Order: sequence, then C-alpha cells, then structure tokens
Amino acid sequence: MISGAGLGLKREMVEEFVTEGLPSSIDFLEVAPENWLKVPPRLARKFRSLTERHPFVCHGLSLSIGAPAPLDVDFVKQVKRFLDTHGIELYSEHLSYCSGNAHMYDLMPIPFTEEAVDHVAARIRTVQEIIERPLIIENVSYYAEPGAEMDEVTFINEVLRRADCQLLLDVNNIYVNSVNHNYDADAFLAALDGSRTAYYHVAGHYKEAEDFLVDTHGAEVIDPVWRLLKKAYQLHGIHPTLLERDFNLPKTSELVREIDHIHEIAAEVKGVKQSA
Repeated sequence: MISGAGLGLKREMVEEFVTEGLPSSIDFLEVAPENWLKVPPRLARKFRSLTERHPFVCHGLSLSIGAPAPLDVDFVKQVKRFLDTHGIELYSEHLSYCSGNAHMYDLMPIPFTEEAVDHVAARIRTVQEIIERPLIIENVSYYAEPGAEMDEVTFINEVLRRADCQLLLDVNNIYVNSVNHNYDADAFLAALDGSRTAYYHVAGHYKEAEDFLVDTHGAEVIDPVWRLLKKAYQLHGIHPTLLERDFNLPKTSELVREIDHIHEIAAEVKGVKQSA
C-alpha cells in the first residue's frame, strides 16, 4: 500500500530516477497507464525497474466513465493487465468523459443529473468487476454546468454511494471550481463524503482573471490550495497525497521542496491531533 507523499512520473524523469535513485521525500509515483502501455523496449525496461523498487498508483486519462458510448471493455482489460504486470493496486480516473464519436483529448463535464448518476455508477461497477480492484473516482475541474439538476457535491456523493467506489480528492480542483463557480471551498470540502478518500491530489493552476482559473498542473501550488489541503486532512483524515506537475517541469529539487511541504502539513495536523 502507498503512504506519505508522491509525485507524478514523467518520461523526462525516468533516467534520473533509474540512475540516481528516487529522492527520499518521494514515497510513491503515479503514472497514466495510457502513456506506458506501448513504449520502446528500452524505456519499458527502465520503467519496470522503477515499478519493481517503488510503490506506484495509476491515474487514467481516457476511460471516459461518463460517456454515452459503450464502455471500451478491451481498453479496461489492457489496463488490468498493466496493473497486474506492475503490481499496482490503485487505479483512479476522472469523473468526466472524453469521448463521443471520437476521442476529444479533453475532460468534459458530466451533467449533474439523476440519470447521469445511474449511468456512471453502473459503468464504475462494471470496471471494478473487470479490473478486480476498486475504481477510484476524482472530482474534476469544469467550466460549465450543462443541464444540472443538482449541485456538484451532491452529484459526486451520489456517484460514490451508488457505485460503492472510492474518492481521489483533488483539492486544487475544488479551489479552481470555487473561484470559477463562486462557491465556498471550505463548505464544499466539508460536504464531500471524505470517508471514501483513497488519496489526495494537489497541483498548481493558471490565473486567467480574478474570477477565472485554469487547471493546468503547470505551476507551483499556491497558499490557498495548501491551506485547503490542511483543511482536508483535518476533516477527512491524512491520506497519501500526490503532487501533480504535467508541464513547465522544474528541477527535481524544486518538486521535492513542494513534496516536503506536503509532509510538513501532514506532520502538523498529526501533531495537533495527538496533543488534543
């Protein structure tokens, strides 16, 4: 099982981590299985050497759990083989969809409706049966609410309940949505069914305007998001937490500095609880 603080592994990092080892602050790594299902043999061997030595989780990009089209069962079986090969127990995906008649290479919002809850929950249960593991669902950032019949937090909680699945709680997505949709991030966090949390994501974003943020994973985590992570620990418990950084990659030492801050926040919350 994973614990502590982790980092999303990019191909640019593989050579460094294979030759120099993983920095001690990094307790686990995360990859999108789609990016590693078909790679050159040399890279595949290096990747396997990392999964043999370090804990990994998978965070998918193209399952398209909310799509109206039939579930891609062949793809799900490929993911299961990948998870089995590398001994990875945790597989998460976005509560969104990214395909219609073709793959759209973006995460589209699922309508917050009763019909969508039933549709998504049934697909999650099917995936869980195939992969023989829980499917962990992430709350996503979104920029429109087409056909909404309920609010976002009610929708997420209903999907979790009816699918009986776990939650990947992304605190940056809560913060981004709170600005873009003008709601209270703390109240949203408190209303979320955090008892189902498997692990957390924390990331940076881009400020387009005072009232519009873009979830980019291309910058440092800002103080309000760190504060929200601490609040999540206090409300829903200290769980493994992953730093996402998808582009504008800095030196590893700078990423480690942010990962160290995750450890510091967890230690602070743990210390307060122990002394209470």
